[in-house]
Amino acid sequence: MVHNRLAQGEAMTINFHEDTRQKLEAAHVVNGILPETRLVPFRNVEAVLALHARTSPAKTFLIHYDQHGGREEFSYSDFYARTRRVANFLSQGLGVQRGDRVATIAHNHRDTVLIYVACWLIGATVAPQNVTEDDRRIAFTLRNSEAKTCFVFPDYLERAETIILNPHGEDDLGVPAVEHIILVGESDNPHYVHFHTEIAHYSSDFTPPTSPELDDEALLVYTSGTTGAPKGVVLSQYNLLVDAYGISQWQAITGNQRMMCVLPIHHVNGIVVTLITPLYVGASVVLNRAFSVSHFWQRIVDEQVNIVSVVPTLLQFLMEYAHQQPAGNSAFGDSLTRDDLVHFRHLICGAGTLSVALAKGFESTFQIPILHGYGLSETTCYSCYLPIDLDDDTHRQWIENYGYPSIGCPIVTNEMAIFDAEGNQLGPGQRGEICIRGHNVMLYYYRRPDSNADTFRFGWFRSGDEGFYEMGHQGRPFFFITGRIKELINRGGVKFSPFEIEEVLLEIQGVKIGLAIAFENEYYGEEVGAYVVLENGAVISEEAIIRHCHDRMPFEKAPKVVVIGQEIPVTSTGKYQRLKLRDLFQDWKHTQFRKQDFARRIHA
Repeated sequence: MVHNRLAQGEAMTINFHEDTRQKLEAAHVVNGILPETRLVPFRNVEAVLALHARTSPAKTFLIHYDQHGGREEFSYSDFYARTRRVANFLSQGLGVQRGDRVATIAHNHRDTVLIYVACWLIGATVAPQNVTEDDRRIAFTLRNSEAKTCFVFPDYLERAETIILNPHGEDDLGVPAVEHIILVGESDNPHYVHFHTEIAHYSSDFTPPTSPELDDEALLVYTSGTTGAPKGVVLSQYNLLVDAYGISQWQAITGNQRMMCVLPIHHVNGIVVTLITPLYVGASVVLNRAFSVSHFWQRIVDEQVNIVSVVPTLLQFLMEYAHQQPAGNSAFGDSLTRDDLVHFRHLICGAGTLSVALAKGFESTFQIPILHGYGLSETTCYSCYLPIDLDDDTHRQWIENYGYPSIGCPIVTNEMAIFDAEGNQLGPGQRGEICIRGHNVMLYYYRRPDSNADTFRFGWFRSGDEGFYEMGHQGRPFFFITGRIKELINRGGVKFSPFEIEEVLLEIQGVKIGLAIAFENEYYGEEVGAYVVLENGAVISEEAIIRHCHDRMPFEKAPKVVVIGQEIPVTSTGKYQRLKLRDLFQDWKHTQFRKQDFARRIHA
């Protein structure tokens, strides 16, 4: 039987090879349950919002803080009315229909959320652009998305004109398919249609010409890989809702709770964890323009927030803030103490490399548990978390005792396994590729038959990440990620995980960030380097770092070269981009590093 959503996708995008089709179908099954057997009771996203607007009309859905600290609050009833007004503008004013793509060049804002949800009321697909990317990459993703309408905030209008209109005729710029640029926010620019001016003319009663279904596309997001053309990840309304269901079930998130969003909502983490999940259960969202270390804890207290989703980089910023507090202040700053956060449950953390040292230090400093997890855009968002039912000692064991913090156990909407390169499933403790299948796996990569064939070759989604699992006392598999397969250091055919080396680097007092880098070397193909950022005021020599690493690791695995720098390139979600640092080590391409030479240096 061919899944309806794949048949729809074929008509809209590509003809799947029969073998790829079968593998895609297999990858959308969880524990024998086909995706046609829905795990959510709603027919589409609008049904969720309509239910809460009808049963809890006065309840707060969205609290929005702008960049100046201005606060707005919207009830479920008010938010639903506003989204219907926007949907009328999209449908009647701009001609957006079910199946169309709508792009945004925006940031975290209540209007961004309104545009997203209004698209889903129609059955249109949102293609959010990452404003931290360069102009040519955004131009590529806009062209690839085939969006005819683009909503742009005034902050990015000049860039949008360069990207879309290409006034200077530059290579790789220009998006001819975009017919409408809609300006969102405060601006008196007379050359563009203004969002707020237009929606005021439309009714808050909206009925789509045809009602969206769960298999309708909802999001088209692009992978943030450092090499090759970005791949468009196609997610359906069902993907969004079923992953939100799995996240809420795992973490016992209910309608009487409040989540806070500090991550960008052009990415699935910000969208799914802290917008769709609270919407799914009828809870509340505190949406911040951006993360602010100085406002973070106070806003949690003021808004009685229960859960926040972060990335490891933000944990590092919070630790630095704690260390900067004057004598007498707590780690939370000002007059706040842990007692002021009695309502706060935990931090969700994923989407980047979380070291044992950082996790251990953070939990010790703040006495707040980290619910470490893992997922990708291709699996809608999170696929696994540490369980919330672990006692403190067991939680610490899974964080600290295996060399890597565990990413936890699979949520109910997907399965996880470890495969070798030939597609054989591996057992506990054996390293291989993390693979996932289930209802939250993406529909496919847009117009990338090559990537679809390779990624679903095993009948599972292949993550490209190396990892392993160990069995817990209750028979649950606890998974670990050891590195990106393409970022593994292949020294003479022996592969090392950068994460293992980085844990040793972080043992050194005064090291703020330490990354293991595979650099090109004519003797072994690749050699091990270390890129280090020091704490403010710290003075450590490259020789001292090398000496520490060679005392703690075999010669083959230990860094041969250390580069001390100030900045590290990261993606918008805080992932370190190791591959962009390789050129810093090119002077050592032709150097042969001998064990006996290092032995003399270390013991000199």
